[in-house]
Amino acid sequence: MCRTTISSVQFICFKRGVLFFFYLILIVSSSCKKGKNHAINKRELSKVNSEIRYAKNIDIQHFNSFSILNIITPYPNANEGQKFVLARKNIKLPDSLNHLKKITIPLQKVIATSTTHIPMLEFIGKEKTLVGFPHTDYISSSKTRELINDGHIKNVGSELDFNTELILALQPDVIIGFSMGKNTQTYQKFIQNGIPVIYNSDWLEKSPLGRAEWVKLFGALYDQNNMTDSLFNTIEKEYLNTKVLAQKDKNTPTVLSGTVFQGKWHLAAGESFMAQLLQDAHTQYLWSDTKGQGSLVLSFESVFDKAKKAEYWIGAGRYTSFKDLQEANIHYSNFDAFKNNEVYTFSKKRGDTGGMLYFELGPLMPHIVLKDLVKITHPDLLPDHQPYFLEKLD
Repeated sequence: MCRTTISSVQFICFKRGVLFFFYLILIVSSSCKKGKNHAINKRELSKVNSEIRYAKNIDIQHFNSFSILNIITPYPNANEGQKFVLARKNIKLPDSLNHLKKITIPLQKVIATSTTHIPMLEFIGKEKTLVGFPHTDYISSSKTRELINDGHIKNVGSELDFNTELILALQPDVIIGFSMGKNTQTYQKFIQNGIPVIYNSDWLEKSPLGRAEWVKLFGALYDQNNMTDSLFNTIEKEYLNTKVLAQKDKNTPTVLSGTVFQGKWHLAAGESFMAQLLQDAHTQYLWSDTKGQGSLVLSFESVFDKAKKAEYWIGAGRYTSFKDLQEANIHYSNFDAFKNNEVYTFSKKRGDTGGMLYFELGPLMPHIVLKDLVKITHPDLLPDHQPYFLEKLD
């Protein structure tokens, strides 16, 4: 930016300065016209060091005055991704970016659709920009619950049955949604009305650190990149240090997970978020060699044959006591982990309306989840850590 200062010099100098100023404007204007539709290159725009290191489904490229957001895999088996350009209101963008949907940052109003978005908004102090959420009872955070109770955050229905009129009336800058597959018709009506929809696919990440790194999406949308980079760097450091510490124990205890639901045992598949955490905690998860990022659905008999002697039972569904677990299925008591009181659950910590804190905060805090696992399965390695998400059944 060019600045001129006028002092008590001769008027002729001022006049020449003014003529020179207008000459500069003419040159800049001419250069802009000549540069129309030119492609971006590294000599023209310097990239900020804020690379995505672990997440596979998102990329954010930062330039001097704007960022390019690329959602690589918006949903399972997606044929194409999403691209947006993020910039402040008065920023002049290169013509070569005209094909991308512009999102003006920082966001002023947003509708989110997953409880995992709540702690990310709260961390950067932007929870008050949240104006709508489906199934608000699922939200556990006391800070955001207060905004719900005050009527600041509206319940906009469900992902399959949005209150379209309410959402259009709220006029959010962006909807941060998610989709389980190619059928995205639910969101098309909002896109057609000019509301950008960003598909947050953090739940598809195999790596716990990759999932947590999606906090950088919120840093980009609110122009708080330094803040979210700093948070993630802390998470990464704590996670990797804990992973290295776990390797010091020569013992690799065996682990069972899940419970029976509708006659079948549901447990974490070998390429899932939880399976990776158990591996990094230096345990032997008995289904670590299976494929898939979601859940395995198995018969009770096959699970019992494989895990009867498992030392730990991590993630016992919705159950919070041995009594409830045994009443649900008398055969649970035949597992060694049950007999030895080594059954742990994420279900004890809940919000005022029943939402589970682990599902909301755990994906952003994998270093705390990992420390919980290490404390339980290698208790001597973290003598001062008090498990936060995981607790033993009563």
